[in-house]
Amino acid sequence: MSVSRPNRAMVHSSLLFVLLAVACLPWADLSISAFDPWFELTRLGAGLLLPSWPPLSILGAALANTLAFALQGVALGAGAGLLLAAGYRRGAIRRLAAGLRAVHELFWALLFIQLLGISPLTGVLAIALPYAGTFAKVFGELFEEADPAPEQALFADSGEKPGWCSRLCFLQLPLCWRQMSSYIGYRLECGIRSSAVLGFIGLPTLGYHLESLLRQGYYAEAASFFYALVLLIATLKWWWRPRLLLAYLAAALWWLPPQAVFNWPLTVRFFTQDIVPTPLRSGEWGEFLPWLQSLWAEQIAPGLLNTLVLALLALVVMAVLALLWFPAISRRFGNRGTRIGSHLGLVLMRALPEYLLAFIGTLLLGPSMLPAIAALGLHNGAIIAHLLGHHLNSLRFREDAPTGVNLYLFEVLPRLYRPFMAYSLYRFENLVRETAILGMLGIPTLGFYIDSAFSEFRLDRAMLLLLVCAALNMTIDALARRLRQHLHLSEVQTTASSRPALR
Repeated sequence: MSVSRPNRAMVHSSLLFVLLAVACLPWADLSISAFDPWFELTRLGAGLLLPSWPPLSILGAALANTLAFALQGVALGAGAGLLLAAGYRRGAIRRLAAGLRAVHELFWALLFIQLLGISPLTGVLAIALPYAGTFAKVFGELFEEADPAPEQALFADSGEKPGWCSRLCFLQLPLCWRQMSSYIGYRLECGIRSSAVLGFIGLPTLGYHLESLLRQGYYAEAASFFYALVLLIATLKWWWRPRLLLAYLAAALWWLPPQAVFNWPLTVRFFTQDIVPTPLRSGEWGEFLPWLQSLWAEQIAPGLLNTLVLALLALVVMAVLALLWFPAISRRFGNRGTRIGSHLGLVLMRALPEYLLAFIGTLLLGPSMLPAIAALGLHNGAIIAHLLGHHLNSLRFREDAPTGVNLYLFEVLPRLYRPFMAYSLYRFENLVRETAILGMLGIPTLGFYIDSAFSEFRLDRAMLLLLVCAALNMTIDALARRLRQHLHLSEVQTTASSRPALR
């Protein structure tokens, strides 16, 4: 039986990604530089088994701060994204939304710290801005897919077109609210992870305590904050209710008002001097090109190379883990015990931020690409395995279908490879975005040079590197979208529960 063109194209694309990852190996730093990783791993395991609980006031405050940052950031991002989505058909608004979500929350936070210091408003804006771009894209796509019949029925007689506000309030919101509220709940889960990670740069969330305790080797003390983060995310589906959003938001505003000390002269100096390239600031226009060439050779080019190398290797690891993992949660494979254990593992890996997993891996193995690849592969592989496992449970097989490995290879994999490819390309966009930020752990991606520029107060370099990072993410987003269209993966229908996890 011949392979159809889309299937052949998918196979060729898969092989291409694998070959690119293999070609990247000479540039990948996969060394283990820790003195005794097994000893550290044993200490970490002992700390997780026997956690030391801090005073309830400290743990409670860290939990409340984490949730307050997430709620306020997601609410502000959803509101701004809704306004952008109302005009998402316009190219300028689509590009604005793409630019906002192309910059990671940690990079936004490093930027706002220069203006507002380590303040609650810094954390809220760092989450809200990239989330506004994401909300704009998702809401805008939902509005485009909404049934046009109600609008045609309401305005057919008058011949008038409704204004954007009327269309939004009376047509788009009522038609799409169920999917929007579901997506807001998923984004809140992402916001909690982002809020925790902001603690690694000084904001008083769970991540602040995790970073300081793990770095000092106090694994038993860190375990309590670790479990608190996992429980907060894992129980979200039980305590999150859209109708309680206003009550949750009011409590968050009362607990942590989004305040900051605003310094107008400092802001003016930031935009008129600090981020202006040094040669232009001093009036030496002829030195700008050598300055740019030096920055390209020393930071931009190696940062781009390492970012792409790490992302491609993580993509292959993610894909392999997903393909091996998803049958374990299906009723067709294994037994009840293996399904429960695999499901718990998926929940744990999905709940933990890649940055936290990579940070723990760096402590155990040393600063190289190896812990970053493992962290990105585990988190994103768990997401895809979860989605594919639900697809597998909904499949119907003939009565004489094979079992075991034969069922997987000749029945399951051919039928699920198409959604697997779609999910992988969606997550690849996220991989590139997260890869850049992992440079803050010492891996020489773009994030490493951005963090170094901020640390040295070379804000002109930091701003240019941020623009390069945003341009890279936007380019990958566009290329992945075109590849999905070429492979006809845009036609893959996903369920309401699977679409959010892809963003």
